[in-house]
Amino acid sequence: MNEKLKEKIKESLSSVLPITVIVLLLSVTLVPMEIGTLALFLTGAVLLIVGMGFFQLGAEMTMTPLGQSVGSHVIKSNKIWFILAVSFVMGVFITIAEPDLQVLANQVASIPNQVLVWTVAVGVGLFLVVAVLRILFHVSLSNMLLIFYILLFVLSFFSPDSFTSVAFDSGGVTTGPMTVPFIMALGVGFSASRSDRDGASDSFGLVALCSIGPVMMVLLLGIFYNPTDATYVSSELVGVSTTQDVVKQFASFLPQYGEEVLISILPIAAVFIIFQIFTRSYHKRQVLRMVVGLVYTIFGLILFLTGVNVGFAPVGNLLGSGLAESRFKWLLIPIGIVIGFYIVKAEPAVQVLNKQVEDLSSGTISRKMMNTALSIGVACAVALSMVRVLTGINIYWIIIPGYALSLILSRFVPSVFVGIAFDSGGVASGPMTSTFLLPLAMGACSAVGGNIVTDAFGVVALVAMAPLIAIQIMGLIYAHKSKAAAALPAEELQEDTIVDIEEDFE
Repeated sequence: MNEKLKEKIKESLSSVLPITVIVLLLSVTLVPMEIGTLALFLTGAVLLIVGMGFFQLGAEMTMTPLGQSVGSHVIKSNKIWFILAVSFVMGVFITIAEPDLQVLANQVASIPNQVLVWTVAVGVGLFLVVAVLRILFHVSLSNMLLIFYILLFVLSFFSPDSFTSVAFDSGGVTTGPMTVPFIMALGVGFSASRSDRDGASDSFGLVALCSIGPVMMVLLLGIFYNPTDATYVSSELVGVSTTQDVVKQFASFLPQYGEEVLISILPIAAVFIIFQIFTRSYHKRQVLRMVVGLVYTIFGLILFLTGVNVGFAPVGNLLGSGLAESRFKWLLIPIGIVIGFYIVKAEPAVQVLNKQVEDLSSGTISRKMMNTALSIGVACAVALSMVRVLTGINIYWIIIPGYALSLILSRFVPSVFVGIAFDSGGVASGPMTSTFLLPLAMGACSAVGGNIVTDAFGVVALVAMAPLIAIQIMGLIYAHKSKAAAALPAEELQEDTIVDIEEDFE
């Protein structure tokens, strides 16, 4: 086996194993499950581990270099209209290829799937244009975020209450395993053309701005369609009695997800082919490597989506309903904290972002630091989501103070941390959140007699918001440690600062 692939699969195993252990413990204590259900879950876990390993390697081989090359070549044209046109088209194409968006679109019954998908895609395209303009004209990210979030919340007050949570969730699911590697790399390619000291930090923030576009567009769509009847179709458990039934169940879904992934990858493959024909940027060996990477990406996503949707989502729904129906329903909160802490590590896009952050910061912001801060933030977000499910608290009571605090922090932390924090919010809420945590919240909400649309939806939005605060607090600590160590020799400064920050987050 390829050593790099083996390394990626080991990383996936370490990420998914804690969640698997948590589910197994709950199945023998608070929520007993049938053997067939556990078999589906464990098989899904294996597919998820292998799939995520292939996907991460494929993204590293194809999506990242393609995004950087497109960004660097387009920026050299010095034609703003061309740069913006390419940015818009790429934003739309990449979003249509995002599997998470299909999951959300299937749940909004009042709006046709394709209408919702294209609305979100246009939102990403428009705000990718905004993000590129920010890089070109050196506009402060914190100022732009402040303006756009104020506009977003003003707009949300005119949208139906039953649709607000869905709209905010759309911003989280849009920036998933397909969009993040490409958009992040595109930002690196654009900012690389700049020689000023802020060029590297400005490569962050594209994902952050691209997460705002879908929310605004879906809120507008909600006002137009007035979708008060939007519902969520919960995952159903399929009865299996033998190991052969388990294999048949997964095999029956492989063609469906294979077709979805292939269709979603077609625009990206077309971009790669057209770009290579016109620029000849890659020699034969590089082309072969990127084609193999594309195959790895497709294969990995098929396994990942099959494992998550067939094995993880139904068990998440079962766990949520089982816990909420028991005498110990408030245990949903501490259990949510534990699941949230580990589930973010299983998001493919998070690992892609963490690697790029480590590379761009020359190790100053390590993957270990990013993972720890994100895990703490998401754990708190899931806890708040479970509180909402059990009490029916309006999502505004959480997201308005949360985003207000995030925007206030953005005025005091180093600019690079602002971009990383808001980018992290988008990538933390990926396939694992929408296909495990959302069903968990749905199952619990149904059991306690709550409103699924207003109380269960919103978990993705809260997961996307939490890292904004956690990463920026890490930025404050980093700035404080840097000032405290200012008297040290330059060679010791970076090493001691990294050690101190990692100790603070352990």
